[in-house]
Amino acid sequence: MQRTARLLAPHGAALVALALFLLAGLAVLDDYGVSGDEGIQRVIAEYNLDYVLQADIGALESGRISRSDVFYGIAFEAPVLLAERALGLQDARSVYLSRRLLTHLFFLIGGLFAYLLARRLFSSPVIAVAAMLLFLLSPRLYAHSFFNSKDIPFLVMFMVTLFLAHRAFRRDSLWSFVLLGLGAGLLMNLRIMGVVLFAAIPSMRTLDLLLASGWGERRRALLTSGAFALTGALTVYATMPYLWADPIARSVAWWTTFSNHPTVLWQLFRGDLIITSEAPAGYLPVWFLITNSPAVLLLGGVGAIAICAAMAARHRRLLRNTRLRFLCLIAACLMASVLAVVLLKPNIYSGWRQMYFLHAPFSLLAAFGMQWMASAFRQRRLRAAVYASTGAGAAIGIASMALIHPHQHVYFNFLVDRTTPERLRTQYDMEHWGAAGLDGLRFLLRDRPDGTIAIFAGAIRKNAQLLPESDALRVIQSDDLTGFYMASSLPAWRLGMAVSPSYVPLRYARKIYGNTLYWVATFRIDNESAAPYRELRDRLASSVPAVRSFFNIYVDGDSLVYIKDPCAPMDIRQSLFLHIYPKPGVEDLPSGVRSIGFLNLNFHFRNAGGGFDGQCIAVVPLPDYPIAYVSTGQTKGERLWEERIPIHNDGEFNDRSWIDSIASSVDPTVQSVYDLYLTDDALVYIKEPCVESDIASKFFLHVRPEQTSDLPARRRAVGFDNLDFDFHLRGAVFDGKCVAFVSLPEYPIASIRTGQWVSSEGETWATTVRPSPSMASHR
Repeated sequence: MQRTARLLAPHGAALVALALFLLAGLAVLDDYGVSGDEGIQRVIAEYNLDYVLQADIGALESGRISRSDVFYGIAFEAPVLLAERALGLQDARSVYLSRRLLTHLFFLIGGLFAYLLARRLFSSPVIAVAAMLLFLLSPRLYAHSFFNSKDIPFLVMFMVTLFLAHRAFRRDSLWSFVLLGLGAGLLMNLRIMGVVLFAAIPSMRTLDLLLASGWGERRRALLTSGAFALTGALTVYATMPYLWADPIARSVAWWTTFSNHPTVLWQLFRGDLIITSEAPAGYLPVWFLITNSPAVLLLGGVGAIAICAAMAARHRRLLRNTRLRFLCLIAACLMASVLAVVLLKPNIYSGWRQMYFLHAPFSLLAAFGMQWMASAFRQRRLRAAVYASTGAGAAIGIASMALIHPHQHVYFNFLVDRTTPERLRTQYDMEHWGAAGLDGLRFLLRDRPDGTIAIFAGAIRKNAQLLPESDALRVIQSDDLTGFYMASSLPAWRLGMAVSPSYVPLRYARKIYGNTLYWVATFRIDNESAAPYRELRDRLASSVPAVRSFFNIYVDGDSLVYIKDPCAPMDIRQSLFLHIYPKPGVEDLPSGVRSIGFLNLNFHFRNAGGGFDGQCIAVVPLPDYPIAYVSTGQTKGERLWEERIPIHNDGEFNDRSWIDSIASSVDPTVQSVYDLYLTDDALVYIKEPCVESDIASKFFLHVRPEQTSDLPARRRAVGFDNLDFDFHLRGAVFDGKCVAFVSLPEYPIASIRTGQWVSSEGETWATTVRPSPSMASHR
């Protein structure tokens, strides 16, 4: 006992801090709502364990989980699920709380390893405790440490692997590199970005091999490097059951899938609606700068400057196994990851959550920056000022977390406008996790202390599971059009277009920094609140709907209005898709629209409408740029119904006169299966008459420039831009015509080859379009 006390005594401050963090975590364990990924991650672990423990081969190969989800490793999820089963947890609340507790404990372990590594690197207990606090007191990451079992474990494992790397290079023993290989393998299991460290370790070991003074040192460097690589590869293989059946082919598929994830989502960035696959180069740096604590950013910047200064003054030490070389490894991992995202533009989304692991090396850089400033000042008062300033920064961070609790996952710092009401949510995505829904449910429980509370649609399936049993039993799924719904950002609101308050019968709104994060509204509207709907319905009764379909859809000024009479719950249970296609030549478009050709305003009926008098009405604002047509409908596995509505922004039904003017005023540039018209801005496809088979197969569109240097770097080897498309993303069917248009690149075009193809048969037709010399020179 005394020996243990002596061993722990030097670490007393760190242990007290960790104990306080643990107590705080236990106190707020059930304050955070359920995120969209929590259930998915648990299901992935279940299928993997069925595959392993029950020899259920079909669990991973029958399509029961998605094609990309099979590649998620279970190094963290499997132990969590096994602990859940060992404890015999059955009810959803206990399951979720146990998962949160284990995820948060793992986060605290990351703080412990930050302390241990910093203590070894900087030989200062004060700096080591500061490194731990810098790691743990990130508002966004603190909230995620409860409900994000995907990105937080990877962040923690990155810090653990850095610790193991420092230990291995200092001890230079076989078993320390075997242990490092185990850590690196688990890191890659959690996220493929672990390859950054997996590649960096052999690079450093190569320096040791080149600088070795004799065969004995070279032999040890080769042996330990081989042991590290082999252990890492075997660990990845052992902890990813999907690889077992065909390691090579599935490893290639794993790398291909996760090096550029196939998920494509819309997101708001600096006021522009973009798609994930087309995020600008500044996406990651901007999100990193605006969502981290100012103290961490300042100290991290100082640490980066200090490393550069040390490299310039003592560059020879970079080749040797020194502290400076290891600090350079940390900085290199950070910079290489950022540059990879900036240059390669992988598919990242939801802020920078896939890159949360950057917080591990950056917090160590911040600790080094703190030590560098403290050592630069020889007077005690100045050193004390450095420590006091860091402490004040930590205190401000804690205060910020307390003020917005339990919504720290939407923390923004002073680098963005947090004072103008409702501005922040028109610039950046705020609540995309759904975790704020628990706050809405608790409002309803307080507002209605007795009786049941009917919830229309999805909130009951997630956040109600975290309520105590007595409260959870009061929350029921609405079986008719009564009750409440909860929602975060409407697609239209994300564009800064305000839905008229009269069309949103709010009961409660949770605001962060003066921005609506989440709200609760009634679905069945009372007589007083229904007045604007009735006025709208009565006014439109004398108008002809743009479409008579599953819904009657009207184009009313700058909005689409959906009306169904009579209306049943099942009619509006499924979300509606709404794709807005701009007219060709429109330049002032969100970048996401420019990339894929349409604006995605998909919505759920409950978020844009209400029910009364047995009817359902939804109102969705349209953007203010010229619109060619909209495509809208509902899906449930497959399309339930779909309609295409050509419109003008003045609200009048459009007979597509702009298409008729193209077809009647000029001859086709090329006549083939489709008549092709080449304008200055786009290639227009027209076919009349048109049948379903004409639009069923994919279109290929290869644009060859006059100068190969005009192409994006990744396309220069093949010599053309690939603009292949599906008709439903670029086209419309009306008046017996099939019409599609594709905006063309701005550089001078030499030729265009286009047609259709079927994967099993090849090209069904193809033709070449050559612009006139005047058109090419004009472009």
